[in-house]
Amino acid sequence: MHYTSRDLPQPEPQPWHLQLSSDEWELWLDDLGIPDGTPYLLSPCFVYDTDLNSYFHRVNLMAGPLNSQLNRASALCRNLNFLHRSRGGKDWRDATEEDHAAYHHWRRRDPGGPRVDGDTWSQEISHIQQFYVFAKSKSWVPSVPIPQRPRRDSKGEEKNGRSRRRPVPDDDVDTVPASYSHDQGGKEAFEWLPPPAYRRWRDIGVLGYDREGLPRDNFRGRWASRNGAFSDSLVRTGMRLEEQASRIILEVPTGPGPAGYSRFWLPGAIAKRNSGRWVYEPASVRRDLTAYEASDRRWVVEEARDAGLYGKIRRPIVIDDPRTPHMARYTSGVNRGEKVNVRLLDPHERRRLLVDTEDGLEPALFWLGESGLPLSLSTWKDMFTDANRRCEEAGLALRAHAHLLRHTFAVITLEQLQRGHIAQLADMNQAQRLHYQRIFGDPMDWIRRRLGHASQLSTLIYLHALQELEMETRMALVPDTWEDPRDTPLVNLGNETPPQDLPSEVSA
Repeated sequence: MHYTSRDLPQPEPQPWHLQLSSDEWELWLDDLGIPDGTPYLLSPCFVYDTDLNSYFHRVNLMAGPLNSQLNRASALCRNLNFLHRSRGGKDWRDATEEDHAAYHHWRRRDPGGPRVDGDTWSQEISHIQQFYVFAKSKSWVPSVPIPQRPRRDSKGEEKNGRSRRRPVPDDDVDTVPASYSHDQGGKEAFEWLPPPAYRRWRDIGVLGYDREGLPRDNFRGRWASRNGAFSDSLVRTGMRLEEQASRIILEVPTGPGPAGYSRFWLPGAIAKRNSGRWVYEPASVRRDLTAYEASDRRWVVEEARDAGLYGKIRRPIVIDDPRTPHMARYTSGVNRGEKVNVRLLDPHERRRLLVDTEDGLEPALFWLGESGLPLSLSTWKDMFTDANRRCEEAGLALRAHAHLLRHTFAVITLEQLQRGHIAQLADMNQAQRLHYQRIFGDPMDWIRRRLGHASQLSTLIYLHALQELEMETRMALVPDTWEDPRDTPLVNLGNETPPQDLPSEVSA
């Protein structure tokens, strides 16, 4: 599996069939409307199948989240590799239901296979189903090589009356794979960390302390403070990993600020399902973000600038005037010289975004590596892997990942708001309660908005976590050092109205 890029290196010497300049390559991709990062598959013999890869060029897929495209391509790639290696080198056009049964056995039951869980399998087979439905519509295959059964109703009702969550294909068909798992939906008891447990994981895994809270002599974590600020911001705001990693310096609250929370607008272009929203950064995290910006970040930027690194970046998008920080200029491609609102740039485009300061160019993205360039999502995932390994080596039975920190934010904040909400209403008359609810709203809905959920049904799972807690645990859940949103003045909390200067495409 590979990914489309407009920054391909030029081979030397250049073969006749690759005599295409970088500008021509970029313009060709622009004309086709193929964004960077679009996946494509090559056979073991490095053959590019135009029919196969045209599936990823469908408008509805390219307009969706990039992670969905990658998951779609990964699932299909695994299936095609299985056909090639274990089914006699079969091509996807020749696959049969017997091949699917063998793949199902290997993925789920074979002791020598990966033995994935039901949710993973159902999601994978949904992606493969969608591809074959597309291929059948093009008459590239006579039939879908996956056993089918009739689709259940829109509520997914089973015969025993329980509702089971199923992946829903993009295509409007009347059948779904008969091999969907029956052990799906067993993850309702999601994981999260109480504040003391999170701090233990962060201190030992990320910051490099020992179990007594002292710095380890053998720890060589050059970027421990940066990584600690990154994870603290995740757990205190509920942002997703890509949302956090895609913020530019103009969207991160730094410097002096209020004692409670500072809010900033998370653009829909970098939020999952275009869920642009206000995010609240607590004062304690703001201080750490300010320290990173003033020290480690400034140091790597100066080093990279002195080495002339930023002048070598191809196809930069430049913010020319810091007084208009949300307007940038394209420097290449069909849009060369045109202005674009920064809030419309997706995560991939933001990696090319530079700010023209008095000292020279520097990346607009806030989180930078030692090279002075933006960090990739894989680097942040490796950070969590390394932190979990350090905790294991220290004999600490704690593990975390970015989405677990999002769960932690939701559970703790919901508990905090519910407790305060009930306490405030207890001493009010009916008119006062109505006025209070109009101002502060429903805690569950407030959490929904902070998480970027389209429906409150997605947020209700966090209420289940609170119901499972013992009363003594609930009363001691939130420490005094965890800022209470009610301490923030109403003028800082504001409402859900987006900024006035948002482009019409976003505000709509």
